[in-house]
Amino acid sequence: MIFNFDNQIERRHSDSIKWNKYKDKDIIPLWIADTDFMSPKCIIDAIKKRASHGVFGYGHKPTLLMDIFIDYVHENFNWHLKHDWIVILPGVVSGLNLAVRAFTIANENIITPIPIYPPFRNSAILANRGQLNIPLVLKNKRWVLDLDIARDKITNKEKLLMLCNPQNPGGTVYRYTELKEQLNFAQKNNLIVCSDEIHCDLILEPGIKHIPFGSLNEDAAQRSITFMSPSKSFNIAGLGTSIAIIPNKFLRKRFMRARQAIVPEVNILAIVAAEAAWLKGSKWLKSLINYLRSNRDRLVHQINLIQGLSMVSPEATYLGWIDISSFNINDPVIYFEKHGLGFSPGIDFGDNNFIRFNFGCTRNTLDKAIKRLKSALENRNYII
Repeated sequence: MIFNFDNQIERRHSDSIKWNKYKDKDIIPLWIADTDFMSPKCIIDAIKKRASHGVFGYGHKPTLLMDIFIDYVHENFNWHLKHDWIVILPGVVSGLNLAVRAFTIANENIITPIPIYPPFRNSAILANRGQLNIPLVLKNKRWVLDLDIARDKITNKEKLLMLCNPQNPGGTVYRYTELKEQLNFAQKNNLIVCSDEIHCDLILEPGIKHIPFGSLNEDAAQRSITFMSPSKSFNIAGLGTSIAIIPNKFLRKRFMRARQAIVPEVNILAIVAAEAAWLKGSKWLKSLINYLRSNRDRLVHQINLIQGLSMVSPEATYLGWIDISSFNINDPVIYFEKHGLGFSPGIDFGDNNFIRFNFGCTRNTLDKAIKRLKSALENRNYII
């Protein structure tokens, strides 16, 4: 079956946050992490079928979704889950905030690698928790967590280690040995581990497999909470269905108590969309990954041809982390918007020397964006 990811769907005058940010402006939105591709037909058909019923009252516990998810995780990651471990949420961001509030108290800290997806950092701020930021370092063209820095800085007030795997914005897929090192660090410092694995389906580098942190061994499972979702993979983030995997019954009870009467259940259309995605969307997803891999390779090649720019090839996601430090641009957002490009600012992730480029777009959009980027920098001096 052939899927047309070159089809340019008009989103500028829809309800899209991504495109409405620059409504009526000649700026290409390359910021927030959703793609410009139509979701697979199986999802659209499932929503239409459910909507045709015409009654949308409260839904019962989505046991079918749980069965489908358990099979999906077993087939793709060789991790055997139990129904009791699964908590269904309307989004990973709410889950991150719940984890901070459930597993720490006011005088305790969380450990957060940087750069990282902004809600990780915001979750500590919103809960009035302390935060120990540990920088990622570039080793062998991969952004990895340097736990030696964490060992030197830890104060024993830290209770929660926040991980992002595959890493956003760096695109790293942590290997087994790296995950074991993270587990050993958590064991030695008596840490609960919160692992955001929302991009686990979007592995672009051939020969690499995603390994859920909680699947390492029984100890990893019992000290962790893992988040997964079909939202990024199938472009259904606006519907909102995510899964928290919490094998430890005491941690699960604390998490559920923090959620009570604050975070709602997932709506019924989102449930059927998630069921269809994980049950019937694999061929579409495989084709999407091939397209994103081609986009990635094109972007990395072109970025590294521009003097003063550098970008390592992300192993996963559709997000490029681009080093612009050589150009000494004080406000990258404003600068690039003047040249028709709407990037995510690196400062939101913890480093103003970078921008994040969403290449989950059509080839035509990607080529236009690259052309504008070259134009924006061609006459600007850079530091050698």
